[in-house]
Amino acid sequence: MIPAAWERRHVLSLRDFTVAELDIVLQTAHSFQEVLSRRTKKVPTLQARVVANLFFESSTRTRNSFELAAKRLSADILNFAPGTSALTKGETILDTAKTFWAMGAEFMVIRHQQSGVPQTIAAEMDRLGGHVGVLNAGDGCHEHPSQALLDLFTLCQGFGSDRPRSESLKGKKVAIVGDIRHSRVARSNLYSLKAAGADVHLAAPPTLLPKEFDCYGATRHWQVEPALEKANIVMTLRLQRERMDQHLIPSLREYHQQFGLTRDRLKQCHPEVKVLHPGPVNRGVEISSDLMDDPHFSLINQQVASGVAIRMALLYLMGNYHTGPLT
Repeated sequence: MIPAAWERRHVLSLRDFTVAELDIVLQTAHSFQEVLSRRTKKVPTLQARVVANLFFESSTRTRNSFELAAKRLSADILNFAPGTSALTKGETILDTAKTFWAMGAEFMVIRHQQSGVPQTIAAEMDRLGGHVGVLNAGDGCHEHPSQALLDLFTLCQGFGSDRPRSESLKGKKVAIVGDIRHSRVARSNLYSLKAAGADVHLAAPPTLLPKEFDCYGATRHWQVEPALEKANIVMTLRLQRERMDQHLIPSLREYHQQFGLTRDRLKQCHPEVKVLHPGPVNRGVEISSDLMDDPHFSLINQQVASGVAIRMALLYLMGNYHTGPLT
């Protein structure tokens, strides 16, 4: 079904992903999207194999998307809820992970509010000598690989041929607007979009766009207009107030006035511009409600739909690494 060039047990970051690896994920997701369009949406690819969803941080889209992806692959699923777990009795995160390992989990999907937790768990699984694949579902302000891959998939479908390839974004201007400082989505998207050859521009108030982002190879703007000028793609990001430990913006109203995406602002972009948002959306803050719901511009619903196919692809590829070609 898929080229046998996949060599990753874990998917923790997109920082060192090659174009070839990005395209393997995109083409695998495309195959699974065809499966999801059938009346019978299930395949036996991971039958009787165990996927553990360890979400130490709340989530709607990512958690449910991974669970549905695992079910569509016929896997057995173990779901973890920190509020009713032994963590409340003093158990460590690593001991929790080892408990799931002892139960036979072969895949661990990890989401945590602290950066580095998925990497720590992956290192521990490797030390134990098992064949557990760890997938980072978002860690602190670090990365969110599967979200960036589904964003890439959504965009390549919009700009490419029937079979999405990352090269379809080469030379396209992408504006990422919002709370970039705290965004793991922005970091992962920067890696994948730059690898695909896109021209990436970042726009946010200075407090939400520190100088450290110069090293990502993107152009920084402290006003939104230069970033939007003739942009082919605009991605708005949520203000992550739960991660802010100080007042970084004067008010939500002022933020919307200066950086909120509206129909008037969109006139500066390319006429066929597409708009994305990883969710959850603060309507009337990052983006106006009417623009968010306009199918001519907005790809937000397509992003959600793409999530299941991308996460099926990642679980499939990681399973392929462990056992050889899957049927």
